[in-house]
Amino acid sequence: MTETNANIPLPPGFLLGAATSAHQVEGDNINSDWWAAEQKGLVPKSGLACDHYHKYEEDFEIAHGLGLNAFRISIEWARIEPAEGQFETREVEHYRKVLQAMKKQGLKRMVTLWHFSLPAWVAEKGGFENPQIIEAFARYAWFVANNLGDEIDLWCTINEPEVYVGQSYNQGKWPPFKSNYILLLRVLSHLAAAHKKAYDAIKQVLPKAQVGLAKNNMYYEPYHKGSPFDRALVWISKQISNHYFLDRINNKLDFIGLNYYFYKLMKLSFPGGFVDLNKNFVNQPGGPLENQKSDMGWRTFPEGIYHVLRDLKKYRKPIYITENGIANARDDMRSEFILEHLRWTAKAISEGSDVRGYFYWSLIDNYEWADGYGPLFGLVEVNRETLERKVRRSANVFHELLNQKEVVKN
Repeated sequence: MTETNANIPLPPGFLLGAATSAHQVEGDNINSDWWAAEQKGLVPKSGLACDHYHKYEEDFEIAHGLGLNAFRISIEWARIEPAEGQFETREVEHYRKVLQAMKKQGLKRMVTLWHFSLPAWVAEKGGFENPQIIEAFARYAWFVANNLGDEIDLWCTINEPEVYVGQSYNQGKWPPFKSNYILLLRVLSHLAAAHKKAYDAIKQVLPKAQVGLAKNNMYYEPYHKGSPFDRALVWISKQISNHYFLDRINNKLDFIGLNYYFYKLMKLSFPGGFVDLNKNFVNQPGGPLENQKSDMGWRTFPEGIYHVLRDLKKYRKPIYITENGIANARDDMRSEFILEHLRWTAKAISEGSDVRGYFYWSLIDNYEWADGYGPLFGLVEVNRETLERKVRRSANVFHELLNQKEVVKN
């Protein structure tokens, strides 16, 4: 593996962490719509997942050992409220222990309230197609704030709204497995309303809470930079994908969580509309990181995070990079991937972007939704038979970063 150079000027107090989500790592989430879909064979079975539900102390100890000073988890709505209006004290106490274990390891605690999986009772009512669920989500947020708010440092209400509606209501790969553009727009609108209601509910209990959401933004680039058609296509794509949702909730955001994975090279073709030229991209042997693909076929383009961060400056909000990661079973790209994204992040910071942290996805190999256990994003390998954890060599990059004087451990 190429020796790394971690001399990256990150500001004092900058958070370096990793992220997970409840359904993807906990296991046995039997009261959710995803679990129901798994039992019907509509998506791969998650089973015990990584058994993080019982191994959380081990996982946070590993995170601390890697030199991380922050961690992002999600709380599973289906565990907290398995039936409408029925809140489980036992599960609340479980998550309290999880959050306290994070604090014990010196980890700043970021919590997401909803990361794709819904309680089965919510799904039976139509999920976020039903406007009544907006109030139900706000009630859940209020309950968590009342019962766990003293253990949460940073709040994300919703994870990747556009990804959810795209997979669930366009491609039909996730529950409820529909392809209906009208429903897609309705759900997206209701998610914006749900975020705002949840924001108010949290603030009612904890006026000083820092509340945002995790937003998946892409970097779009015109194939022909001098083409007005390609440039117009990029502008339209950015407005729809990157800004539409944020513009609707901007007055109810204390920070923006950025999930950055995708680079789109766009060309307008006649006839037939636009083309994302990355779909036919082939790895260039020995090429730089921007000329490679991950195991999921996603083209890596670290420079894109710089442009996306600059694009978010208009909102005048603090930014946390809540997800950025690579599926790389050979573990021969991950260190460079992390360092290059942080170098471009540091450049954005030097030009005025208020970026306060970076959370790698993911700490451990986990259940990647409709892709099952195939893609390996983890800093830590998980043996699928024994669930034993083994730290990958690439994870050492965080020790190098946190040894810098500029980064302060919590």
